[in-house]
Amino acid sequence: MKITIACVGKIKEKYLQEGIQEYSKRLKRYCTLQILEVPDEKTPEGASASEEAAIRDREGERLLKVIPANAFLIALAIDGDAPDSIQLSKRISALTVRGISHIVFVIGGSLGLSGQILQKADWKLSFSRMTFPHQLMRMILLEQIYRSFRIIHHEPYHK
Repeated sequence: MKITIACVGKIKEKYLQEGIQEYSKRLKRYCTLQILEVPDEKTPEGASASEEAAIRDREGERLLKVIPANAFLIALAIDGDAPDSIQLSKRISALTVRGISHIVFVIGGSLGLSGQILQKADWKLSFSRMTFPHQLMRMILLEQIYRSFRIIHHEPYHK
């Protein structure tokens, strides 16, 4: 199984870099992990709705360039399905049974994902109705992917 995280922006905070590195290392036993970063756009203070949409579109175009055409695309979106960890693991397992060998998770920038990405997505996934910083979301996503593989392989993991 190949897992790709396509995301907007670089991680600057050392504690997040360390957490991401730790979960990336743990995931090596279960999958091939790739993290693809595209540059983010600066959002001017007090940007209008149309300016924000244009920013999402530019970031979305960059993401589309790095997303492989044959992968199963999961967009992180606040209005997506909100499974628990066991349901997420079952979804990942079901994809592998269906012969899906490459899953791409997409994390947008600070303004979210463009409509193009959301329309292209095979599944929209929400971790909560709350908003999280997109940099932190990368680490949370990696932890949940790791947890899913532990569940799939019937291995213990703290609850």
